[in-house]
Amino acid sequence: MLSRVADNLYWMSRYLERAEHTARLVDVHLNLSLDQSRTSAADQRWERLLDGLHVPVPEGGARDEYTATHLLAFDTENDNSIVSCIANARENARQVREKISSEMWMQLNRLYLDVRSTHLDNIWDEQPHEFFREVKDGAHLFQGITDSTMAHDEGWDFIQLGRFIERAGGVATLLDRHLSAYPLWAGDQNLAMDDYFEWLGMLKCCTAFEAYCKVYNADLRPNRMVEFLLYSEDFPHSVRFCIEQVQI
Repeated sequence: MLSRVADNLYWMSRYLERAEHTARLVDVHLNLSLDQSRTSAADQRWERLLDGLHVPVPEGGARDEYTATHLLAFDTENDNSIVSCIANARENARQVREKISSEMWMQLNRLYLDVRSTHLDNIWDEQPHEFFREVKDGAHLFQGITDSTMAHDEGWDFIQLGRFIERAGGVATLLDRHLSAYPLWAGDQNLAMDDYFEWLGMLKCCTAFEAYCKVYNADLRPNRMVEFLLYSEDFPHSVRFCIEQVQI
């Protein structure tokens, strides 16, 4: 396989995984904002999110949910925004159009057109969560179509490589930023209510709440959560799982 083709497939996959990851994080943080009153801790949460997604924090801080959501989802000057990532994924796919299936191209192009036609002002008061759900569903559908319609050859291997490298890096960065604000402690003390919501949000950012509960029930203990997200053999968003998929 030509290195150019491998590079395009790899980055197509990474950009789409990044868009899905960002959509999930913003959606979770918006839900947390509904559950809690506006505080300095909430502002710091948004700033940690921006930092973790490699987006410069605006002068004066994240300021509000609207500003942060615009930066992370719709700002075309931000290379890591959802709109930019999907556009970059589509451009990489276009350059190797003959190497992917027609169904893959149609799904990615449809997702691109949908996000480009959406404006934050039009959805902010009524359905921002619907937009992020469509981005996540669109990325998941693309992954399923890829597995079902593309030969599992070298090209498919590079798509998996991009997906799991991006996912492992995203989860590791999320944990790093979260632990900088909520460090672990010895023992298994119960969480305070505010801390409980922060750790619950962290699990949901990794789609891990239900999977974690099946192992540990709904007893949220920071040490267990970190261990689960780092070392679980079976959970597809754990760092260990992603690294093992890269090695296959």
